[in-house]
Amino acid sequence: MLPLEGITVVALEQAVAAPFATRQLADLGARVIKIERPEVGDFARGYDTTVNGLASHFVWLNRSKESLTLNLKEDGAKDILERLLARADVFVHNLAPGATERLGFGADRLREEHPRLIVCSISGYGSTGPYRDKKAYDLLVQCEAGLVSITGTPETPSKVGISAADIAAGMYTYTGILTALFQRERTGEGAAFEVSLLEALGEWMGFPAYFTTYGGSQPPRTGASHAAIAPYGPFEAGDGKVVFLGLQNEREWVEFCEAVLERPELATDPRFDSNSARVENGEDLDGAIEGPFKDLSSDEVISRLDGARIANARMRTVQEFLDHPQLEARDRWREVGSPAGPLRALVPPVTMQGVEGVMKPIPQVGEHTDAILEELGLDPEEVGSLREAGAL
Repeated sequence: MLPLEGITVVALEQAVAAPFATRQLADLGARVIKIERPEVGDFARGYDTTVNGLASHFVWLNRSKESLTLNLKEDGAKDILERLLARADVFVHNLAPGATERLGFGADRLREEHPRLIVCSISGYGSTGPYRDKKAYDLLVQCEAGLVSITGTPETPSKVGISAADIAAGMYTYTGILTALFQRERTGEGAAFEVSLLEALGEWMGFPAYFTTYGGSQPPRTGASHAAIAPYGPFEAGDGKVVFLGLQNEREWVEFCEAVLERPELATDPRFDSNSARVENGEDLDGAIEGPFKDLSSDEVISRLDGARIANARMRTVQEFLDHPQLEARDRWREVGSPAGPLRALVPPVTMQGVEGVMKPIPQVGEHTDAILEELGLDPEEVGSLREAGAL
């Protein structure tokens, strides 16, 4: 039995944050019914066409779901959603604050009528406060949370290259739902909760927040280096390739000087004999490391680092990541069906003994509408009437 088998999730979702959360639930066996707009569906379907004609975001976030099209401006569609929620365990949405209330599906009413239902709302900035109605795309939330101000080079602030705010909110939604399901098992009661992108990403800003509050200034932008740990980051070897490394304590620093640099005297040099001193004297430290590295190839540097058990990595491209020997050795790739044919996909990252994650196809817009309506007891004539009225 899959961990979430028997759990039904109704998702009034679009874009990234909510679909990311519900896909995690689907991976564990939950039935996820995705409500989409008739004909066009989730607007993320149109972001690009790079995956054999499909959008990369949509392919990533929507496998193993059932697609039901509803036009919730029509009463007939609202009745369908009402019937679904009466049978559901979880209702997730990431509409604008107040939108579900205006449609008649606010959390207070739903919890009163369906005491075991878990209702989750995702928004950019939360349901109250002066930013309540402000549009909140991922880049903009990265800016508001201060993430862009500490990311990039000293000359150029940069956004994170993935949807960090959306993913953070999606993960807290996922764990919030799991927590609420666990609580319901103990109390019999559902729950209502909200997650905002700003507050989710704010939790991830803990290090720079404490650094700024108690250090008097925020961490500087240091590219791929670290603002508070040294040596940490990229160093060029003699063959022109870059090796990334990171030290965590003074024992490693001594070993690094002796076994990697073969300059044991650097370990007690007053400029480098503590992490704080190394950070303060960063330019001198870089020179002390790059000198010996120039006489070594990147393979030789990595061999020495591995021998000294110093953390290190090569900077791989995305394609090199996809071809990563570790993923291949651990059998982390599967094929997933889609409207464009089989697609390669990573298995879910939690490896649980005896559990194989669900890897069902990515749905077409409205692919499961008729089957779900039949399940709810509607006959073909009623379905036809709903279609004529524009509800489906």
